[in-house]
Amino acid sequence: MANKINFEQLSKNEEDYLKAVFHLTIDNQLKEVGANKLAEYLNLSPASVNSMVKKLKSKQLLNYERYGKIRLSAEGETIAISLIRKHRIWETFLYEHLNFTWDEVHEVAEQLEHIRSEKLISELDAFLGKPKLDPHGDVIPDANGVYEPKNKKTLSEMDSGKSCKLIAVKDGSVQFLQYLSSLELHLKTQIKVLEKRDFDKSMTIEINGKPVNVSKKFSENLYVL
Repeated sequence: MANKINFEQLSKNEEDYLKAVFHLTIDNQLKEVGANKLAEYLNLSPASVNSMVKKLKSKQLLNYERYGKIRLSAEGETIAISLIRKHRIWETFLYEHLNFTWDEVHEVAEQLEHIRSEKLISELDAFLGKPKLDPHGDVIPDANGVYEPKNKKTLSEMDSGKSCKLIAVKDGSVQFLQYLSSLELHLKTQIKVLEKRDFDKSMTIEINGKPVNVSKKFSENLYVL
């Protein structure tokens, strides 16, 4: 029987793999993911991914059969959710107290999430008032590892004449977040759909009283309420 694996026995690279499987499965409410999809997500070769997947399977953190689908084991899921919790708490702290913009926090949080101290995260969470959402509108798992992603509607699903507000982003890339900022579009900003075109599903929306033409891809990457 293999020994129980914990954070102290995992490398940063191994933790990043677990978090990637989490994002591709649990965060998207799927049960499993293919190796090629994981390789694409991590921007790595399939051979590298297969090697690491086998290693994590041997540590009982992933369930995987050759040429089959990949899913987190119970312990792998616990570790991934803990990483997500730390990442999103750090993002919130950087955004609210250290003058980082929402397009700057992700890269720094990627480094800070690997700090081992659970007391540090607990105290940071308390200092922030136990936030439920990070600066991008994503759910922060609680201290018990409970993670309940909410069903969200994208702007692309809204009809002409309807109003909504931005509650989260699907694309968290620096380029996309900077573009949103240039449009003065932030969380809780009100949006009105002025026109939705049948031809290509592009839209004209109103932000702070100004009309803006946006593509289908743009509207598919905004979650609204």
